[in-house]
Amino acid sequence: MDCVESLAGGGFSRRLPSNDRLHLQHGPIDLLIQAHSANPQEVTTAYTAATSAFTGLLAELALDLDQLRQPASVELKLTHPVSRNMSATAMRFSPTFVTPMICVAGAVADYIKHHMLLSANLDKVLVNNGGDISVHLSPGSTAKLAICGDVRSGRCTDFIELSYEDKVGGVATSGWPGRSHSLGIADAVTVLADTAALADAAATLVANAVDLPGHRNIRREPATELSPDTDLGDRRVTTHVGELTDSEIDAALSKGMPWAKEFVSQRLIHSGYLHLQGKTQVCQPKRGSSFLVTDDPCLDLSMPNYPNSSSSISNPIPAGG
Repeated sequence: MDCVESLAGGGFSRRLPSNDRLHLQHGPIDLLIQAHSANPQEVTTAYTAATSAFTGLLAELALDLDQLRQPASVELKLTHPVSRNMSATAMRFSPTFVTPMICVAGAVADYIKHHMLLSANLDKVLVNNGGDISVHLSPGSTAKLAICGDVRSGRCTDFIELSYEDKVGGVATSGWPGRSHSLGIADAVTVLADTAALADAAATLVANAVDLPGHRNIRREPATELSPDTDLGDRRVTTHVGELTDSEIDAALSKGMPWAKEFVSQRLIHSGYLHLQGKTQVCQPKRGSSFLVTDDPCLDLSMPNYPNSSSSISNPIPAGG
């Protein structure tokens, strides 16, 4: 049976016996963590470090919240390491308008992973913050993740297999039906990058660019009417996307691809996967191996990133949120 422990300052932790995972939750931060080591004590040590780093984190980030909702700038006076990483990551996408909040989920996942690796010798770590995943793989380790083609349904469309040699440290997904508001109409855009924070920011920007401005089947509302405290202000965010023709889908995806290609060329990301109403476009370097792998029918796809799942660390984790 799961043992739930309340944390000082709010939230809880619980060690999940199925595949020995750790679940940490406080407010909007919901982490599912999987770690592997030849020595089980190393995993216990890492989970203790993750819990310690997580305790009080939300309250500490709240102290920086007003500035985190401002355009990213070196002039921001941020106190927490996560906040500073958010701002530094956001500034890498200048001159596009972004606030540090564009990568909060990925930055939190990176922070927890960092503390785990400082404390223990681990072969593999996946810190999943609502679908934005910070990844660590040691030499010889691999991870297979499922790409979410629609963040609303959680439908897995493809699989990626990562190894130490790929140097991918983060996977993130953004789309208009997700937890955060989007300016675009992509069902899902999944990005692989050096860090989860970079992947989070890039996925958001590419998803924003997948669009058909003025289309009659697309509804939008000012972000402030949906979330009064949003950093998006009165920008109109997508609330409904009706059925589109094949040519319209292609046109919308083609608006996002230049952004993904530019981020690849700048080495901000490794690759991107753009999904809209059953169609997919993939952006990756002309040279180098593809991360896509053939579907394995033996893999358990029953929502393995949620606490009630029994899938193992080698099973795919949907990258969607």
